[in-house]
Amino acid sequence: MSAAGFRALLHSVRYEVLPAKATEDKVLAHVPRDVVVTVTASPVKGLEPTLDLTTRLAAHGYRVVSHVPARLLRDDTHLKEVVERLREAGVDDVFVPAGDAEPPAGVYDGALPVLRGLSELGGPFAHVGVTGYPESHPLIHDDVTIQAMWDKREYATYIVSNLCFDPRVLGEWVVRIRRRDVRLPVHVGVAGPVQRAKLLSMAAKIGVGESARFLTKHASWFVRFAAPGGYSPERLLSRGAEALSAPSAGVAGLHLFTFNQIAETERWRRAVLERLEG
Repeated sequence: MSAAGFRALLHSVRYEVLPAKATEDKVLAHVPRDVVVTVTASPVKGLEPTLDLTTRLAAHGYRVVSHVPARLLRDDTHLKEVVERLREAGVDDVFVPAGDAEPPAGVYDGALPVLRGLSELGGPFAHVGVTGYPESHPLIHDDVTIQAMWDKREYATYIVSNLCFDPRVLGEWVVRIRRRDVRLPVHVGVAGPVQRAKLLSMAAKIGVGESARFLTKHASWFVRFAAPGGYSPERLLSRGAEALSAPSAGVAGLHLFTFNQIAETERWRRAVLERLEG
């Protein structure tokens, strides 16, 4: 990837954070106001911590994206209440995944009915994101996940790719969705400069049941972090440079999974920018 292309990605970055007790202070201390912050939601804790943190960060002047997992919504009334609360906070961007809650909290078992519900409410958000899966979903065939993006295209405005550590897989996925005529801009999901020990610690703090699911679903991540030389987001992006920087790829920016290592992620971004800018 050219220096100019890499700089552009680092300037159009989004930081995904977990709604933990210390998250607000970490964001205020380390994240510039021009960096978009996205707030995840936990099947264990429900939507309330997400909505609360989103509201507080928006009041501090951040552009905040709230995750609204379909399987955490009870019904149409609950969806309308969530929309009203986010709009009152000045939020104009939401990310709507299916979510992992099992069983679902209510009537929605996937993102598409929620996207349709938002449309019926008049399209209250200027920006609506949906999930893309560069690596195979454990329960859903690849062709089905791409078909799902096609089905959502008239309701969504962008795609966030799920975490991927293989630049070849990531590049091939972008090519494949474009061949299927999915034209939504893609924010490439990349892990920040995460230390393995801290990632394990974070997983343990999510909660007993949640942590078990996290570790089961993402066991391969820890192998990546423990590999010789560790993990480097810069190395991953440089190896995927050709595919990700092609005009046809439609890559709009980076979505960095911070795992709440917020200070470390911003230090890394600043250091790379300073090096690229000479």
